Amino acid sequence: MASNNNNNTKVVPEAKAALNQMKLEIASELGMSNYQQVDKGNLTARENGYVGGYMTKKLVEMAEQQMAGKGQQY
Repeated sequence: MASNNNNNTKVVPEAKAALNQMKLEIASELGMSNYQQVDKGNLTARENGYVGGYMTKKLVEMAEQQMAGKGQQY
C-alpha cells in the first residue's frame, strides 16, 4: 500500500506559480528545454537534483540581497 508522505507544503501558496516558472527557467538554462513535458521519473537523480539545487541557490541569493538591502540583523 503506497502512501503519500509529501510534506512540501508551501508557506506562501501564492508563490507557487512563480516557483514553477523559476523551475522551468532554471531547467532551460541547464539545457532541459522540454522540462515541463518530460516525465520527471525518467530523469536521473542528478538531473532533477541540478534543478532543485540551482533553485535553492537562487532563492538564497535573493534572500541575502533582500536582507542586505534592509539592513536586518539576525
